[in-house]
Amino acid sequence: MRPSALPRPVRLGLYGGAVAVLLWLCLAPSETLPQPEGLSDKWEHTIAWFVLTASGLVLAPRRWRAIAGFALALGAAVEVLQATLGFGRHGDWRDLIADSLGVAAALGLFLPLRRRLDPARAGA
Repeated sequence: MRPSALPRPVRLGLYGGAVAVLLWLCLAPSETLPQPEGLSDKWEHTIAWFVLTASGLVLAPRRWRAIAGFALALGAAVEVLQATLGFGRHGDWRDLIADSLGVAAALGLFLPLRRRLDPARAGA
């Protein structure tokens, strides 16, 4: 069974869970988070937004424009929240660029493969 064939509430729940995890990673006080070795903050952002976007595209391939737009808007919102919440996090426009690169990479892989993910609507 393709993930896009799951019932809509299940798909929304899975994607909502991914968004919740990402928000926690981005907004929790920095001292409570694991610090991966050898990865810069920008690579972390790029990978996180790639995974978020790719997850959405697999769950709802017909909504690729909305998923990409949501991911970009979420990236911008996260940077504003990091700058204003005061949890030891700092908003950075370069993080938003890294987020955008992750979204673009996911779209770059998805768009040529969308016939396989959703054969009924490959041209949409």
